[in-house]
Amino acid sequence: MTKGFVRIIFLVIGWLNVVLGVIGIFTPILPTTPFLLLAFWCFSKSSPKFAEWLENHPWFGPPIRDWQKNRAISLRAKCLASSMMACSSGLLFFLPVRPYVRWVLIGTMAAVGLFIVTRKTARPRTTPRIPEDVSP
Repeated sequence: MTKGFVRIIFLVIGWLNVVLGVIGIFTPILPTTPFLLLAFWCFSKSSPKFAEWLENHPWFGPPIRDWQKNRAISLRAKCLASSMMACSSGLLFFLPVRPYVRWVLIGTMAAVGLFIVTRKTARPRTTPRIPEDVSP
């Protein structure tokens, strides 16, 4: 395979993961951050321009930077992911799926949840305060 072909494959996989990450924002079963991290990795192999865009994106950039710098996940993301996986696991008992499928999905979500909650917690992002009038 040529270098250009491999670059195109990484670009396609990167954009596919961006799309899946965006879909994950609106669906409780599909995660967002892992897809965006994979997209960032693919873009870093194929297009530094897209990797930089993703890293500096106002919504997607902060979790990527937290993971890149500290291998950390924000407390908000941990709580949101854990609660969505718990709700999804509960919903599986009301859906007509085979028991082994239900338990495989619940087990997978439990393993992912355990991974998430055992990662370091990223410090909350604060915006620098501009001091009020400091004249005496």
